[in-house]
Amino acid sequence: MKPQYWLRWFSVQGAPRLALRTQAWRGDQFAQLMGGPSGLDNPYPLIEHLRTQVTHGPSRLLHTPIAWAVFDHDLCRAILRDTRFGVRTTESFNIPKPLQQIADRFPLPPSPVEPPSMLVIDPPEHTAMRRPVSSAFTPRAIRKLRDRVETVTEELLGALPAGGSADLIESFAAQVPIAIISEMLGFPERDRKLFLDWGDKATPLLDVGISWRTFRRGVGAMDVMNDYLGDHIERLRREPGDDILSNLVTAGELDTFALKATASLLMGAGFETTVNLIGNGVVQLLTHPEQLDRLRAEPELWPNAIEEVLRIDAPVQTTARTALSDVELDGVAIRKGSTIVLSLAGANRDPAVFTDPASFDVARSNAKEHLTFSSGMHSCLGASLARMEAVYALQSLFDRFPDLTLDGQPRRRKLFTLHGYEHMPVRLGHRASTPAAQEPTTV
Repeated sequence: MKPQYWLRWFSVQGAPRLALRTQAWRGDQFAQLMGGPSGLDNPYPLIEHLRTQVTHGPSRLLHTPIAWAVFDHDLCRAILRDTRFGVRTTESFNIPKPLQQIADRFPLPPSPVEPPSMLVIDPPEHTAMRRPVSSAFTPRAIRKLRDRVETVTEELLGALPAGGSADLIESFAAQVPIAIISEMLGFPERDRKLFLDWGDKATPLLDVGISWRTFRRGVGAMDVMNDYLGDHIERLRREPGDDILSNLVTAGELDTFALKATASLLMGAGFETTVNLIGNGVVQLLTHPEQLDRLRAEPELWPNAIEEVLRIDAPVQTTARTALSDVELDGVAIRKGSTIVLSLAGANRDPAVFTDPASFDVARSNAKEHLTFSSGMHSCLGASLARMEAVYALQSLFDRFPDLTLDGQPRRRKLFTLHGYEHMPVRLGHRASTPAAQEPTTV
């Protein structure tokens, strides 16, 4: 581990970690939400309590010592689309200027959380990075991937032990998206386990206030993946294939550093959202058997059921924006450089938009109004792919194993930004054939 990484951690993670823990100790519930030591298996009661603090106030913005926060659906959506705000930078969360300078001196290897990743840059750079990639996620491109999603799903279901037990995250939910995004980037099948390991270690880098040990593991994984991507890109320059990364390499619009950043972002985004979506969906349906029964009676509701899972238990819980200038927002003066944390999970349960928002209803008419995939210029490129994968995976799983039950308590990942399970023990029950009349619903 390079010694300068410790300085990087201290500037962008260690200082915020101390601030979060201090504020949480003082009773600041927003700090408890962001930096809860337990990882907050169920953040929703605290989100609702924080919502009540602004319900009868003059503004829908909650002011905290850490940052501004928003739990209102319409205001979240407006900020996501407002060009006066940019994506999170090292100026976020009131990091002192000297620490910002340290962070700038010691950048991380190409990763989803460092420029030029689309996740953390604004136009015009964002436009230039997004344009070459967007063609891989058009409706036509997603339809072409459907056959491969079906094949991968059926192979994985066929490998599960009928009548036995399994960890559904490890053996199914994680395997579907990692197979598809690996193929889209031209990675060999033998390397999928490497990506799962790197992703598990690097994902916490999306959070604020992580420990040095967690940061070190994450950056170490990114260092190894950086070397892997360098070799892979060189192979594609010599022998390009029919995949996204080959197309980007041969187009010549992005240099090697930008190619690495884009590939690592697509790997993370193409995997993390979907594995959490599938896992969260399994738990929602098993704990609401009447909703699962309705889906079996009305399979045309499956696409809407996926939207409801995205709404009620968002795989991506939060994002942040930074004011690019002094602005007035919802009657409040926001100074340049101020951070606004947008609770997508809170927006998705806003009672002003969703009736009885804590209820899981697969037929909810406006479920698709959730903000889990963000909105505006930074809306998720792979949203359609994640939806398609989840519809096919979940419907096929419950059709093939109609007696599926939990076999113990699923274990949540200890993260704030991403919300999903790392371990889900199940009893599979008997394996049913899937008659033609019950083929999974087309998205």
